[in-house]
Amino acid sequence: MKLPPTTGERAASDDAFWSGQSVSRDELLQAARAVATRAHSPYSGVCVGAVLLDREGRTFSGCNVENASYGLTVCAERNAIGRAVADGAGELVAVAIATNQDRVLTPCGACRQVLMEFAPDLVVVCVGSGAEALEWRMGELLPSAFNKADLPGEAQGDQP
Repeated sequence: MKLPPTTGERAASDDAFWSGQSVSRDELLQAARAVATRAHSPYSGVCVGAVLLDREGRTFSGCNVENASYGLTVCAERNAIGRAVADGAGELVAVAIATNQDRVLTPCGACRQVLMEFAPDLVVVCVGSGAEALEWRMGELLPSAFNKADLPGEAQGDQP
């Protein structure tokens, strides 16, 4: 199993993927950094912004919204997915995630599962407060993911 890079390692950018997009990797990261500034994070102080890109070149943003009842906190990635669904997004192809932390942070487990539900081949690019960005495919961040094929009836193609 390939693990995300640690300090000193770098996940390579998928230049072929980015050259075919109407929004550049840098533009998507810049948008994620901008939305991170609007995060509501009075408890952890960790501000996160996420911007999804669909095949048509449309973007959908979200930021983390913390709550005094910690379990009710909603992550930036899941807020961005909610916006994408509500706005009728097409096939999701990439997400940029930016934080105000020194090191690059990847999506939490819950966000990985939700992102995988919508886009198993999603390009995920993450950046902290520095210039270095790290990039993966969703399957690298959540190998052997649980999905609808694992549900009774789904593996055989049954429709609910």
